Amino acid sequence: MADHKYTADSVKSLDWKEHIRLRPGMYIGKLGDGSSDDDGIYVLLKEVLDNCIDEFVMGFGKTIEVECDGQTVSVRDFGRGIPLAKLMDCASKINTGAKYDSKAFKKSVGLNGVGIKAVNALSGQFDIQAFREGKTRRIEFSQGKVVKQDRKDKGSSEEDGTSICFTPDAALFKKYRFRNEYAERMMRYYTYLNKGLTLKYNGKSFRSKNGLRDLLQENLSEEPLYPIVHLEGPDIEVAFTHLDQYGEEYFSFVNGQHTTQGGTHQSAFREAVVKTVREFTKKNFEPKDVRGGIVAAIRGKVEEPVFESQTKTKLGSLTVAPKGESVRLFVGNFLKQKLDNYLHKHPETAEALLEKMNRSEHERKELKGIQKLARERSKKSKVHNRKLRDCRAHLNTKDKKRFESTLFITEGDSASGSITKARDVVTQAVFSLKGKPLNSFSLTRKVVYENEEFNLIQAALGIEEELEDLRYNKVVIATDADVDGMHIRLLLITFFLQFFPELLREGHLFVLQTPLFRVRNKKTTIYCYDDAEREAAMKKLGRNPEITRFKGLGEISPDEFKHFIGEDMRLDPVRIDANESIKGMLKFFMGKNTPERQQYIIRNLRYEHDVVDDEEAEDEATEATDENRETASEAA
Repeated sequence: MADHKYTADSVKSLDWKEHIRLRPGMYIGKLGDGSSDDDGIYVLLKEVLDNCIDEFVMGFGKTIEVECDGQTVSVRDFGRGIPLAKLMDCASKINTGAKYDSKAFKKSVGLNGVGIKAVNALSGQFDIQAFREGKTRRIEFSQGKVVKQDRKDKGSSEEDGTSICFTPDAALFKKYRFRNEYAERMMRYYTYLNKGLTLKYNGKSFRSKNGLRDLLQENLSEEPLYPIVHLEGPDIEVAFTHLDQYGEEYFSFVNGQHTTQGGTHQSAFREAVVKTVREFTKKNFEPKDVRGGIVAAIRGKVEEPVFESQTKTKLGSLTVAPKGESVRLFVGNFLKQKLDNYLHKHPETAEALLEKMNRSEHERKELKGIQKLARERSKKSKVHNRKLRDCRAHLNTKDKKRFESTLFITEGDSASGSITKARDVVTQAVFSLKGKPLNSFSLTRKVVYENEEFNLIQAALGIEEELEDLRYNKVVIATDADVDGMHIRLLLITFFLQFFPELLREGHLFVLQTPLFRVRNKKTTIYCYDDAEREAAMKKLGRNPEITRFKGLGEISPDEFKHFIGEDMRLDPVRIDANESIKGMLKFFMGKNTPERQQYIIRNLRYEHDVVDDEEAEDEATEATDENRETASEAA
């Protein structure tokens, strides 16, 4: 047994910057490279902006200017400016800030004095300068360490405010780049939540007149069933409408913070809207009938909010200070009064809402008999079904590895066999499809229960009632990179888009990338995912390397497969663009055959042959799209 001595030297104390750099995930979530809107570099930008927004909320500075070249960001506000004598403390001392004084900063986002220090510690270059009453002071940092500083105040003719310029540390953020689309969305959200604020991003101005109504209007993918209901009160604002689709979609905020994982305020809204509608209609509708198809935005202002992590994506507060009123009661009373009045004053909206709920109720009652049979079948299948090879950790439990839980949906026994043997049995489950699934385009929820395979997928995921019961954090479609594989991929995406769109909206659905080629010599093996990687591998390995083309997942041995579903697993997220109509997407991919779809398939297929001429590609695309139509007519 190894001799590990536990002495006083074993106990180490890290200073603030060392701790942040050693455990960045505690402060900014994942690092990432900027290709996802929740990557760490956007959290850094948000932490800087939050301080500027807090100044605006307190009535100082109506404009914020942001410049970004993809690598470096500079932010200038025109608030009061950090007191010059405290500039060093605010930039480099944990738990230092003005927001502990509730008189100075009521209902602020940043409360624990960590955010701006995290930006400092995680930046290769961080410059902060304050302008106040005709004087200025500047400090330059690198990785949280002072590089250069003004020890005395200097004269300045610039307006009061604070300027921060930072470049994320390339040693931590590998090959990162700020994407304008994500940064601009952040700017728009800030203006929706702060009417009267002008945010300039690379010279482009963002401003909102109608708050959450503007936010919702921008994010509607199709014409709503009735005009957006927009209600405002002290410390609360809500906007919502319904679309003719399944699922629920929420945009929730606390003190300007986008709580992407919801929290007590969102739960309170979901509960209150059902209760209010029931009382207005004098009919005891099921929650599903009221909320099905809802698209809503809610924001609240809370003194001393409690978030579940430093990244502040979920509100944990149970009360609204200073009265100590529960969030549930606060939101419930607001909707009971405001929404009830609104529905009485707008009978056409009330009628459209009632019609939507009656349709939903009728469809749900039609499903009751089918659901009973499906559940009985599902209970039996849990014992006898070999389609699902489950794992031990699940998202809807308190398991430490719940966020690593993954379900691979594969085609055929050979592919599922390889993944099953190579998988991590603790975090990775496998569901094996039998042939091509049904095309569910334009069908109702009834098909989810009538079709055994869909019902088993729904049962495996645990999402029959709501997405909160989801058993796996990642649902990964693993199909061959050929025409049939892409067709199966489209059919599965259609199923999820049609009946469980929130699975895509919340970033749980992925497509597995697997290598097309194996290039090796006697010493080295390189797996390549496209022709460019294959060419680079051939060049690296020199003369006459052995090249193998994988035609399907079943051809990859379990020993090799473990490399592709481990730490270096490549996943393509399946996302819904904010302005993309789900109905439009489904019609394009799975509706009547069109030349546009043929061209899309031609452009996006990775062919089994190295060279395929346009005529052959078009034949394959036509075959795939014809199959879509045939499957749809069979289902009808």
